[in-house]
Amino acid sequence: MYIHDLAASVVRPIKELKGFKRITLKPDESKTVTFKLTTEHLSMYDINMNWIVEPGEFEVMIGSSSEDIRLRTNFNVE
Repeated sequence: MYIHDLAASVVRPIKELKGFKRITLKPDESKTVTFKLTTEHLSMYDINMNWIVEPGEFEVMIGSSSEDIRLRTNFNVE
């Protein structure tokens, strides 16, 4: 699971790895993988080195690697 803060006040990576689960699938098999997104996943150090969660839009990306993103969704933090 990768997170991207779309409007951070300081520069953040485009894809920050925030969750990881390794699963094995047989051909044509599917599994449900669940991640619990917490404020810790969204937190960052601001310009004054305070550990905060800024309000704004975030993107969550799920894939088999950072180069193979298969699902994207956005949400807002107020």
